[in-house]
Amino acid sequence: MALRRLLLLLELAVYACCFICGIITAASVTISQGDFQGKCMLYAAVHLNGSDFTVSQSSAPSICYFVSAISVSVAVFCFSSVLYWVYTSCIEDDFKRERIWMNVSLVVCGVFLFFLLVTGCILKVGRDRLCDSIIKEEKNITRCDEAQNKPWAKPLIGTSFYSRLHSAETAVWVNFFSWIIIAVLVVLQRRSDPENRSREEDPGASPSETEPFFNRPGHPQ
Repeated sequence: MALRRLLLLLELAVYACCFICGIITAASVTISQGDFQGKCMLYAAVHLNGSDFTVSQSSAPSICYFVSAISVSVAVFCFSSVLYWVYTSCIEDDFKRERIWMNVSLVVCGVFLFFLLVTGCILKVGRDRLCDSIIKEEKNITRCDEAQNKPWAKPLIGTSFYSRLHSAETAVWVNFFSWIIIAVLVVLQRRSDPENRSREEDPGASPSETEPFFNRPGHPQ
């Protein structure tokens, strides 16, 4: 019982981490999109208009919406899970996590891991495409974050675009690996569940039922 409670507490702590990461990703992408007048800068291209950077091509806003939606969904699920288990532990001294709900948790882990992997790849590749465009356009820039110190055509605000996209990507990958930890913790909880030991010898069984078949003594003639 103590082991299962400890594993559940660790799982809730990782849920809290996933909640924070989801909020960071959604906020970073949304703020970055607002700085560029609603344009999604993932996979975007820029060019120099005199000495100012301006956006020549941006990706569909739905790409940024997708990233934000996945991050918010993860955050909401994690926040709800933490609230549920905290409430349950307060009203029940000896609460038990049913096996079926552990199976559901594993399915949820698989779903979120898939979408977080897709989201992480979108942020990584999309940010790299944007940075390649910036470096090709401005020969004096060797790193993408240096473009934050360059002037951008108004009303665009490019002073933190790289930092925000980098923060969003980092938070997604932390979220991804945190869900792997959650899946491991759920599996350990399943193994520590007494019901999983039902294959062991039944104390109520008769000796003839538990006796090895091939080692039974022969019947007297």
